[in-house]
Amino acid sequence: MLIREATQADMGALAGIFFRGVRRGAAPAYTLDQRVAWAGAQPTAQSWAARLDGMLTLVAEDAGVITGFMSLRMSDGYLDFAFVEPEFRGTSVAAQIYAVLENRARAQGLSRLHTEASHMAKTFFERHGWTTQRPNEVTRNSVTIHNWIMDKNLAPLA
Repeated sequence: MLIREATQADMGALAGIFFRGVRRGAAPAYTLDQRVAWAGAQPTAQSWAARLDGMLTLVAEDAGVITGFMSLRMSDGYLDFAFVEPEFRGTSVAAQIYAVLENRARAQGLSRLHTEASHMAKTFFERHGWTTQRPNEVTRNSVTIHNWIMDKNLAPLA
């Protein structure tokens, strides 16, 4: 598996992974109304490129197919997106992307990472040393979506 930075040519695939990750992958933890409020329509490649602009976005590619991605705002350590194709969950795709992402954050001198983790992502982040600060609620289109405010302090690279 190759972990690399996303390119403009990847944006359509990443938009699809996000959409399927929310609409199908989050089904065990969120109602249909919550998933539709979170990801109503599949984003276009152009809108997704604009959404990820200015972030470090890493993708996992296996035999030419993108299986997951994570996006980090390097200015403040906000991990905005962490999605894997639903059929690739539990195959170490997320862990491999995350390892590279965290190393890049450390190399850039970030001392802390933070995120709003879904119920699906919370356990993953806890396994990687993140701490849950508090439950959180986001309201979109009059629908409340629950997630978790989490962070991780980064020790400098030795």
